[in-house]
Amino acid sequence: MNWRIFNLLFLTMALFACGGDQTKSGNEVVKNDNIVSDTSISEKNSIAKNIIFFGNSLTAAHGLDPSDGFVSLIQQRIDSLGFPYKAINAGLSGETTAGGKERVGWVIRQPVDIFVLELGGNDALRGILPNISFENLDAIIASVKEKYPSSKIVLSGMEAPPNMGEKYTTAFRKMYPDLALKHGAYLIPFFLDGVAGIPELNQGDRIHPNKKGQIILVENVWKVLEELIIKN
Repeated sequence: MNWRIFNLLFLTMALFACGGDQTKSGNEVVKNDNIVSDTSISEKNSIAKNIIFFGNSLTAAHGLDPSDGFVSLIQQRIDSLGFPYKAINAGLSGETTAGGKERVGWVIRQPVDIFVLELGGNDALRGILPNISFENLDAIIASVKEKYPSSKIVLSGMEAPPNMGEKYTTAFRKMYPDLALKHGAYLIPFFLDGVAGIPELNQGDRIHPNKKGQIILVENVWKVLEELIIKN
């Protein structure tokens, strides 16, 4: 069994187990499963361009201290290179594409220069048809582009569990490059590349990357993000 199949067999156990509270109120922004004031975020971002990481538990660094998650590690790299960017973690455990479509308008009240979209894994676990997930992701991207036409979109590709059948998994995999083509977005082919199915790079649930795995996620994202940061 190859690493991708191995990983996906455990997908149901993991992402369903970490469906965080998606209730939001007032002026708050979800950041690594915690709620922080968007006023403080605005103050911090007033001198920098914003990279919004919008996703589920994988983006939220479920099971780790936020400082060990790939978003925080990317911020460290950005700072070390002297780029004027703020990496904002808008990951929410348990998020589906439908939930993301409802939440995105609230998140993009703050300026967006680069929008990294990592959603879809929970849809596959629930057997949601790929065309419906496609429509939700399409709507999320459209919302960002409508408000911030010059923003750049990065799509993080994911995989569906193999028990969903070949027709489903193929359609699910295909929706990411199709969306990238439609919107002129940038694509990370498989967000968990080099991490999925490798026990020493994952937490006990065999799905969520541990500290070592997060370092590899940084590289997976940075391959696409670096060019955008330099050019934007």
